[in-house]
Amino acid sequence: MTLRKVPINPGVSVLGVLKHLNYKEWFAIAEFVDNSVQSFRANRNALATAGSKYLRVQILISEDGIIRIEDNAAGIPLSEFPRAFRPAHAPEDASGLSEFGMGMKSAACWFAPRWSIRTKALGEAVERTVEFDISSIVDQSIEELDAEERPASEEAHYTVVELRDVARLPRTKTLGKIREHLSDIYRQFIREGWLQLEIKGEALTYDEPPILNQPPEWDKEAGPIDWYKEIDFDFGQGKSAKGFAALFATASTRRAGFALFRRGRLIQGSADEGFKPQAIFGSANSFRRQRLFGELELEGFEVSHTKDGFQWDESEQEAFLDLLKERLTEEPVPLLKQADDFRARKAKNELAVVAQRAAAETVHDAEKGLVSAATDRDASPVALEEETEDNARALADEHFRATIDGQKWEVHVQPTVDDAERDWLRIVDSQLEDGTRKVLIRVSAHHPFSVRFIDDDERAWQVMLRTAASIAIGQLLAKLGSKEAALGASATVRGVNKALRGMSE
Repeated sequence: MTLRKVPINPGVSVLGVLKHLNYKEWFAIAEFVDNSVQSFRANRNALATAGSKYLRVQILISEDGIIRIEDNAAGIPLSEFPRAFRPAHAPEDASGLSEFGMGMKSAACWFAPRWSIRTKALGEAVERTVEFDISSIVDQSIEELDAEERPASEEAHYTVVELRDVARLPRTKTLGKIREHLSDIYRQFIREGWLQLEIKGEALTYDEPPILNQPPEWDKEAGPIDWYKEIDFDFGQGKSAKGFAALFATASTRRAGFALFRRGRLIQGSADEGFKPQAIFGSANSFRRQRLFGELELEGFEVSHTKDGFQWDESEQEAFLDLLKERLTEEPVPLLKQADDFRARKAKNELAVVAQRAAAETVHDAEKGLVSAATDRDASPVALEEETEDNARALADEHFRATIDGQKWEVHVQPTVDDAERDWLRIVDSQLEDGTRKVLIRVSAHHPFSVRFIDDDERAWQVMLRTAASIAIGQLLAKLGSKEAALGASATVRGVNKALRGMSE
């Protein structure tokens, strides 16, 4: 049968506004991959008979503004053409990944004003190509597009989507994020071994994170166990959650959190965007945000049309979190308790060793820095405003003494551990009975910035403590100047703390 025209009505005007959707690049590309995956799964037996036991999806990105997505799935058959190109025309079977009838059109229009689909369906002897020029379609209210046909082998099967004049062409940093997110989104299919997903010729893989194997922190006589448990609970009304939760062997604030799936495809929580509800993970610098992770397949819940989040009301989410937290606290593998207690031990033992050495190295340089900087300033002392010490536990306490303008100084460098501490840097300035100015430079090992970038790396600790000491000395010397300078320096430190919280959470 010859196909001359492809209907794209009704609602062609909607194509012109799809470029304004709130997509992220990886979720937009995932729309094309979803179609390939769905085509492969729906025709798996026929494809296997034809010799294709594996799905290969290639994403090619060129510097001349073209993105091409190629697959060896079953292609778009002639019977699907009246529906496939119409906006919001859902397939008869909406139980797979292609359920809204909008994904491919939305993502293509979001990326580019011109795009085409060239497809060859398994068992058909014709290759068909349809070209989209969104400006022309909208301006002229075009409701049908020409379909170009050419003979092809019945055994061939593929679809090629080509996006041209791409406005949001992924480059180095974005490409890295796309690779990471897509590896996560399709990890189930990559694990199963039937999906090969490539970006610019590089096959994506998913690396399984090592799971913590240690005795419970409250029972050292017990043998080591894997801190992993299966999760399975039912909400009723066809809603359920099934998967696992575990603790990382190596802390990772960036990768922690839950990945939420539907129909085997990750919807929420890929890469560094893990699902971390406060009801379970606590505050931004909690130990749970460094260790706890998991995968949950949700059933019975709707997703957004961009497939980047679940659409559940407050009561549904609250019930989900209550049940999940209950499972995470249950014996004999109470994950939350171990996450809280294990990192605290590590902070006191392992971190203390490297923090002590780093602090000892830092005080020598800090003394030279203070004395040197103090000789080159406009000195007009202001009254000292004393600050009280906090209750944070010091991993180390190294200090030096110096005399500046006849004033004795005692400066301490203290890496600390304290779950409640929100600031990366605290400077406690007080005066001893003999008139000595006592300064505590306190740097939090539990701050998200320290956990994410430093942890137990001694060299990184040295860099961090020297940086903190430099900032602190700058503030201290400013306090020897005008009151305005003192206020400005204090505001700078507050700004540094605020910025680091924002960058690290």
